[in-house]
Amino acid sequence: MYRYDDFDADYLRARNAEFRDQVARRIDGRLSEDEFKPLRLQNGLYLQLHAYMLRVAIPYGTLSSDQMRVLAEVAERWDRGYGHFTTRQNIQFNWVRLADTPDILDRLAEAGMHAIQTSGNCIRNVTADHFAGAAADEIEDPRPVAELIRQWSTSHPEFLFLPRKFKIAVSGTPADRAVTMAHDIGLRALRGPGGEVGYTVILGGGMGRTPMLGKVVREFVPKPDLLPYLEAILAVYNLHGRRDNKYKARIKILVHETGLEALKGEIEAEFARRKRLFDGPEVVPSAEELARIAAHFAPPVLPVRAEVSAIEARAREVDPAFALWAEVNTHPHRAPGHAIVTVSLKAPGEAPGDATSDQMRALADLADRHSLGELRISHLQNVVLPHVARDDLPALHAALVRHGLATANAGLITDIIACPGLDYCALATARSIPIAQDIARRFAAPEKARAIGAFEIKISGCINACGHHHVGHVGILGLEKAGIESYQITLGGDPGPDAAVGERTGPGLAAKEVGPAMERLVAAYLAHRAGHDERFVDTYRRVGPEPFRSAIYAREAA
Repeated sequence: MYRYDDFDADYLRARNAEFRDQVARRIDGRLSEDEFKPLRLQNGLYLQLHAYMLRVAIPYGTLSSDQMRVLAEVAERWDRGYGHFTTRQNIQFNWVRLADTPDILDRLAEAGMHAIQTSGNCIRNVTADHFAGAAADEIEDPRPVAELIRQWSTSHPEFLFLPRKFKIAVSGTPADRAVTMAHDIGLRALRGPGGEVGYTVILGGGMGRTPMLGKVVREFVPKPDLLPYLEAILAVYNLHGRRDNKYKARIKILVHETGLEALKGEIEAEFARRKRLFDGPEVVPSAEELARIAAHFAPPVLPVRAEVSAIEARAREVDPAFALWAEVNTHPHRAPGHAIVTVSLKAPGEAPGDATSDQMRALADLADRHSLGELRISHLQNVVLPHVARDDLPALHAALVRHGLATANAGLITDIIACPGLDYCALATARSIPIAQDIARRFAAPEKARAIGAFEIKISGCINACGHHHVGHVGILGLEKAGIESYQITLGGDPGPDAAVGERTGPGLAAKEVGPAMERLVAAYLAHRAGHDERFVDTYRRVGPEPFRSAIYAREAA
């Protein structure tokens, strides 16, 4: 993984010292809240319903074990003993004191971490496939490109005050585990005619008030041309993006109102100009810079192992709980005899994405023991151990059981995405966490969840859609109507390569009605699916919405 150099360290020290002075001036009254707000947001500090919240960047979801321990320390020393992992592969601390934030940022900087550009109208934390560098289906590890974009975009003077926040995701596989179609810019790796790796550029996706899927603006951009092409897109957006209406300020609206072809013409012209600038002697060519960065992500040298583990096979025979976990929570690795392990942060009854300090430390220790000291945070709000020998899976599972982290539900109905909602967020209009907890309890039995199969529920507590509800197989949007929380249900969304925005089923449900409606929906799905391997979203596409809409709005007989 990438390690900060002296330049990075010096930059963070200067940045944090500047913010320390700003915090001091806010506390003693020399800065008003209105004056302080843009300064704190540039450093990832929000004022939520009950306290300040600090959002820490985890670029492209990659963490070292030492960094995870520092996050545990922050949660324990300066918060309430836990952190919340988000759909942007960040972590949020929901109960920090303003006076403590400079000390927190200094401690994070010691571990090569920061909170820069986790808020504001700028290029936000760049996300990537959480299986990057390990997956068997990968064309190329997308993290060197994501790191190149992170370095280029951090404090980029031209793009610090865009019309609206701007999100980029990078996928190294056709499976697209990075939701590239729902981002302002999505990048998908592919091979060109000569076998060279480049990227398809997808433009204008996004969720929120007006959900839209991105459109391919260029089928293939060679890696040396990627930065000038991204700069061209951002420059055109910065010039033409709406600043008079924040609800129409995202690039998706610009694409929609201008038209892709017209916008593409402007981008191509700007790209030609920017490419000449990047070829100048004063600018490091992106290909050269990418080679330097890529060296930090060299594939680990893993011992040669048999493709099938006798140790794992015996454990599956004698331990049904392990067998289910190994079936559901592991993914094929590129190296024989190894697996990618998803550690679920979705134990039924718990808040999705939350991890305690003790759990974070346990995960750091297990990463050192079983995964070369590497961890990943997924946009699904889980933790991933990317390089685990299959022989070690039984021991790893036993350790996870001791720490309450062995829930066998990755990709199943209880692996629910949920934003913090009205329990924490000042923007929320309804609660998300209690809805997720109620649904998860109804399907908590591992065998029951496994029998249902792939079934993705995503919940947002407001139209900003931080819970990605638009692309959930089942999406749940909490709204406030006349002082009462109401939940709209959408069906048929999909975050993958066949991305789709879910269709609204009808009027909102009261909070107490959502769980029973989900039970009826699942019963209808099981009655209509063609076989166990047919996902709910595929059954929905084949059968149509009516049976499922009827199930949601059915009422128990009096």
